[in-house]
Amino acid sequence: LIIRSNPVQIIRHQICSDSCENKGKKEESRQNIPKMFSEIQKVTDKAMVFLQKKALSALYIPKQKLHMAMNNTTAPKVQLLYDLCKTTFTPSGLSSSPSPQPIHKLCSLLDTFGPADVGLKEESPDDDRGHGFFGLNRVTRWAQPITYLDIHECDSFTMCIFCFPTSSVIPLHDHPGMTVFSKVLYGSMHVKAYDWVEPSCIKESQEPGCPQVRLARLAADKVLTAPCGTSILYPKTGGNLHCFTAVTPCAVLDVLAPPYREDLGRKCTYYVDYPYSAFGNGAQISNGKEEEYAWLAEIETPDDLYMRSGVYVGPSIRV
Repeated sequence: LIIRSNPVQIIRHQICSDSCENKGKKEESRQNIPKMFSEIQKVTDKAMVFLQKKALSALYIPKQKLHMAMNNTTAPKVQLLYDLCKTTFTPSGLSSSPSPQPIHKLCSLLDTFGPADVGLKEESPDDDRGHGFFGLNRVTRWAQPITYLDIHECDSFTMCIFCFPTSSVIPLHDHPGMTVFSKVLYGSMHVKAYDWVEPSCIKESQEPGCPQVRLARLAADKVLTAPCGTSILYPKTGGNLHCFTAVTPCAVLDVLAPPYREDLGRKCTYYVDYPYSAFGNGAQISNGKEEEYAWLAEIETPDDLYMRSGVYVGPSIRV
């Protein structure tokens, strides 16, 4: 039987057939979409885990290396100085025969200090304020005091700074049983220092207010200008009795170990010096020339010693 169909009907039939077939494929595709997303998610998760491991491995620092990195972190010099003093000094100071190694370390560190390391600004002679950061004009400079800045003090040592206007003086004084490190931070300073002659040589004085004098030998008579090395005095050597005179505005960083403490016999005593010839008759000089010796007489704290406390504004110390 031959059925003759209209060409239009044949086309419609084909379209219908194609449509049904496409619908089936689309439905199958829709059913496969969740599976596809699931597979993609798995691959993505694996890729993320891989990348995270790579990134973390690149950033990971072993504990030993991390410890070294922390130790190598640059601390302020004043903190390094405190840490070194803490391990070097005791309330009794240094032994009679101190090891040269800690002394060398302290000097090497102090030699690197400048005014900025302790919060000071260098003063020029034309701007003679002498305080590092006190804004006083030139007219009043001669009336300005020496400024004392306390950095740290404990039973074992003192860290401090003295800021001098030009021509200001800390008179001749001693440091009984103490070791002192001094570093000129800026400017120029004249230092005159003595050590007692041993065994002691004492004479009665005819000077009013000076019942007796004691013989001392000159240890230093010089000008220190920054930058310069650190000066050290010991209980019996190195110029334990000294006098500071500011040639220009200057500042000095001092470490005193142990600190002054009157109840333990470490009282600051002031002196005036006389030429050897003033009381020299009959005194024997074992070595050197007369010019290298002087007689020192104890005096009361000078009335013209003009000093005030300031505020330390440098890096803080972690105690």
